[in-house]
Amino acid sequence: MDFAAELITQNRLLAEAVRGADPTAEVPTCPGWTLRQLVTHVGRGNRWAAQISREQLQAPLDPKTVDGGKAPENWDAAVDWLVDSVEVLVESVNASGEAPVWTFTGPQPSTWWLRRRLHEVVVHRADAVLAIGEKFEVDPVVAADSISEWLFLVATRGKGVLAEGTSLHLHATDADGEWLVKADGDKIVWEQAHGKATAAAKGATADLLLTLLRRAPLDGRLEIHGDADVLQHWLDHTPF
Repeated sequence: MDFAAELITQNRLLAEAVRGADPTAEVPTCPGWTLRQLVTHVGRGNRWAAQISREQLQAPLDPKTVDGGKAPENWDAAVDWLVDSVEVLVESVNASGEAPVWTFTGPQPSTWWLRRRLHEVVVHRADAVLAIGEKFEVDPVVAADSISEWLFLVATRGKGVLAEGTSLHLHATDADGEWLVKADGDKIVWEQAHGKATAAAKGATADLLLTLLRRAPLDGRLEIHGDADVLQHWLDHTPF
């Protein structure tokens, strides 16, 4: 996947979704946020990653100090600012290439931020679309990579998300995607594979993604097999 090209596409779709919307509208899947706050969060986050890449930082950057990190008051201008933020990121990453930079998973090549920001934008586009009462749609291939990237983050940062001896199988019905997640002490290990698990969730890739990221409830959207409490435990312990 061309992460830069897909990031530009997803960011543009987010901008198109919110441009005609009320910036004060609440975002139910991000309690306490309005659409303006969501746009500011995404646009500043893109510029934050851009500055980390551009300056090849080896330590966290305070989001309050991000270059150009304040969105304009005018809503159309704020949406344009959001669109431009991805161009700034792509240019910064292209300039730095594979140079190692700080990330919250340890040092990674600057290009790592393109994939991370792509999936951040995908999820927040879902937040925005759901907030304005529309159906969230995404290419299953993109959604499948979002799931894989999320599992990587959980494996890197999460502890206790699965009880010892339990496992989780995720099965996408509209893409080439199956994931087997197992407990390893208080950590997890995962692979893209089919296998028996304590609990299994099967459904469209977008629905799997929305459920895993707690953007959709366990309300019949997915076909659940085995011990549903295992999946609920996972959801309860992966809020980051």
